[in-house]
Amino acid sequence: MVKLLKKVAALLFLIWGFLVFISAMILVFPFILLTSAIFRKKKAQDIIFFFLKVWAWIFSALCFYPVRTKGRETLNPDKACIYVCNHNSYLDAIAVVLSIPGSFKPLGKIEMVKTPIFGMIYKRVVVLIDRKSQESRARSVEELKIELGNGQSILIFPEGTINQTNAPLSEFYDGAFRLAIETQTDIVPMVILNARKLLPRINPLDIKPGLLECIFAKRVRVAGLNSDDTGILKTRVYRCMEELIKKNDY
Repeated sequence: MVKLLKKVAALLFLIWGFLVFISAMILVFPFILLTSAIFRKKKAQDIIFFFLKVWAWIFSALCFYPVRTKGRETLNPDKACIYVCNHNSYLDAIAVVLSIPGSFKPLGKIEMVKTPIFGMIYKRVVVLIDRKSQESRARSVEELKIELGNGQSILIFPEGTINQTNAPLSEFYDGAFRLAIETQTDIVPMVILNARKLLPRINPLDIKPGLLECIFAKRVRVAGLNSDDTGILKTRVYRCMEELIKKNDY
């Protein structure tokens, strides 16, 4: 009986979270649409992210997912960088929007565009990629280079998708690190803690409210590195992020 009541409570909370997510998205959608029609490039992204932070704050407050950050004081939002972050849960979207200062351009899967309302905002905010298409992958890299050239920070989940292993991190793709070297843009590693426990992808009925914690490491400088150093850079960042997770009770 107790287990049944917990499942019912979890289901109701999941429905509540979905309704808040969509309602807050509908609230900010007209402002994002208007901004994307009037402004261009980084100016548009900066304004859009103001409204995205409003959306994320509403969800965070009404669904009891406070976000705490560490290391944010070392960041300079006026200097473009490549944020690389672990990916454990759909709650990661809330965590990165509230924790990263300023705006950023994420690399995102094209499949998400099909989601009603959210998809219309999504395609205006992210650089889309279809990982099954070599042409799409090449095009997304060029778009990310243009964004960095315009002074816009970007966000890449180097695991490629939500980590469903039991390890702190799944294997990284090379893309973020090759891009950092080719554009000579520093990397800022960051990790999100507790998201998998609060909303696991495999069993969403295990959902519960709780604290999301984001920890930023110091910038990883790439000046002077070349394409032969891609693997070394990837390993360095992987170990940095893995250590952050393990040190903070993964």
